[in-house]
Amino acid sequence: MNKLFALWKQQARKLNLEVYALYLACRDPRVSWQARIFAAAVAAYAFSPIDLIPDFIPILGYLDDLVLI
Repeated sequence: MNKLFALWKQQARKLNLEVYALYLACRDPRVSWQARIFAAAVAAYAFSPIDLIPDFIPILGYLDDLVLI
């Protein structure tokens, strides 16, 4: 169980890097406006302090971030 939780936690941390890449893509003028809106919504959710399931709840806290993003 701890290995699974550690793996999900590691994946959630990697997700921060990917969300930053989405943020940079939003600012690129070559990207269509539809993709910009979608990327901005995903980045806003990821960086938002408001979370559907708080991260301190074991397993579910990180799982909701992985699933939604």
